[in-house]
Amino acid sequence: MIEGIVTLLSRTQGLEVLSTGSSARDIVDISSRLRPDVIIVDLSMAGDVYAAIASSIKISPNTKIVAFTAATGVDSAIRALDAGANGYVLKGSSAQELIQAVEAVRHGETYITQSFASQVIAALRNASVRRVAAEAVRFSIREDQIVRLLLRGYTNKEIAASLRISEKTVKNYMTILMQKLNARNRLEVVIAAQALAEQETNDSSRPEQRQSRQLS
Repeated sequence: MIEGIVTLLSRTQGLEVLSTGSSARDIVDISSRLRPDVIIVDLSMAGDVYAAIASSIKISPNTKIVAFTAATGVDSAIRALDAGANGYVLKGSSAQELIQAVEAVRHGETYITQSFASQVIAALRNASVRRVAAEAVRFSIREDQIVRLLLRGYTNKEIAASLRISEKTVKNYMTILMQKLNARNRLEVVIAAQALAEQETNDSSRPEQRQSRQLS
């Protein structure tokens, strides 16, 4: 499998394979030595892969992780995302989808195999809604602008261009939004923001049940 992935990535313009490994320890070692843009990991590799994902991100914060795995359980996907993975691709997916995942996470997006995404999003949504419901959330004007663009599917780069701010500033706001929404990644920020928007709409239609949450 490793040889096949290496061949696939090596033939893709703009991508270069720096190293390969076969264990959780190798994941941490590669992160430490090479600080790659993306690491593709198999959750079934020897060792605690989830812990290795978390450690790798601490060592090399700019490195993105794509889990390429046969594990089709939602729990495995959420655990990987919770550990810090930015992508989750099932082994039954096409080679092109793996490339799409690598390119997506390189540009700051979260990628989940399309046929599996709805199940993961539903599980994340439930968790996010429960956390958001536990406290009132207020956004600044700028945070509100960014949330609204996120809900329209804008990337960090597109948000920066639209608001005429730097991409670094957008990333800083994303960190703040993750803290406010108790979100673990960009995907959960969007899900939690959607939940807030829906709650705001419902509260507006039922004045007697209004709460102090607001998006603007």
